[in-house]
Amino acid sequence: MITEGPKQPDISYHPDEAKFRARTARRLAEDLTLPQKPLPAGFPPSFEGPGVWEGKDWTDESQWVYNLTDAQLKEIDQALAHFESLDKPLGFIDKETFPLPTLSAELWKLAEVLYSGRGFFVLREIPIDKYSRRELAIVYAGLSSHVGSGRGKQDGTNAVLAHIKDLRVSHAHEKGGIGNAAYTTDKQVFHTDIGDLIALLGIQTSAQGGVSRISSGGRVYNEIAKTRPDLITVLKDNWPLDRFGGDPAYSERPVLYNEDGHAVIQYSRRHFTGYGPQLRSPNIPPISEAQAEALDTVHFLAEKYSLGLNFKKGDIQYINSMGLLHARDAFTDDEEHTRHLVRLWLRNDALAWKTPKPLEEIWKKLYSVPPQDQRFPLEPEIRRNATGATK
Repeated sequence: MITEGPKQPDISYHPDEAKFRARTARRLAEDLTLPQKPLPAGFPPSFEGPGVWEGKDWTDESQWVYNLTDAQLKEIDQALAHFESLDKPLGFIDKETFPLPTLSAELWKLAEVLYSGRGFFVLREIPIDKYSRRELAIVYAGLSSHVGSGRGKQDGTNAVLAHIKDLRVSHAHEKGGIGNAAYTTDKQVFHTDIGDLIALLGIQTSAQGGVSRISSGGRVYNEIAKTRPDLITVLKDNWPLDRFGGDPAYSERPVLYNEDGHAVIQYSRRHFTGYGPQLRSPNIPPISEAQAEALDTVHFLAEKYSLGLNFKKGDIQYINSMGLLHARDAFTDDEEHTRHLVRLWLRNDALAWKTPKPLEEIWKKLYSVPPQDQRFPLEPEIRRNATGATK
């Protein structure tokens, strides 16, 4: 007699609240003691500090927006001219080659906010239309080098810039289609990027929608620990992450870490559910029903406690990806407004949190590209493996 192994739960990239509520009710009916389970060893009842917040705690964008002055914008132009005079590859952009005599100290204070404060800020605003695409890349990377000196590679080809926009028409030829919501107009559900810090420069906004949303991982943790401590155990155990054709076919690591006094949530939902044409691989272990419930619990709590950011053309949004989750509303483009962001992954070694051990190898590879090998794509492209295959 042949018995079937575990099956993938009925769960998709876009969370279904009705299915989530039904799954929770079913699991609680099967085991009434779940809410009384103890927290796993080493995990506290709650995390405290300025990084633990709810969206309603922020009442005005002046609390997180730093407005550049005319004098500071002039300083940026002088730094651009200085770097251009050095005739160096763009990978050599750093605090020394892009000097900001007075603005640098302000950016350092803001970097401290990322690691020791609320975990986010917006720099407003870069005069986008004033610069060529190459000059804009220099200005963006130059400013960001004063926030986090380490630039992470965005793909296997050592690109350190990634363009986030709808590429379904311009890249319709991609084999297998586009399997990442970032390159569509679709809603991106709550997740984290790999690495310490995320920077997003707004080159153009959409005609409608596309609100950027962030949420405190510490606040999400506290609510789960209070109401469903059993799910903290689920989140801190290993999960099977689909590598979508990689070798090996999947990897295993936790979603949640307690590291040096911080709740660190690190995951992207599509690695557990697939997205669009990039279906979850059938020959790898499925996630469990408990993991499916935990995944939806994190999403809906992040949504409940989230803050929407008013992202304008020329803004640079910086967030701590180890402490905050982020998402994006669906959006609509038109001929005059095509949403286009440019992303950097950064790290400030002097201020950084300790990297959880299961993530150390990933972080090491991420920030391993020497300046001469860093690639700065000036036009949009799909993330690729070292072989050139779409990721």
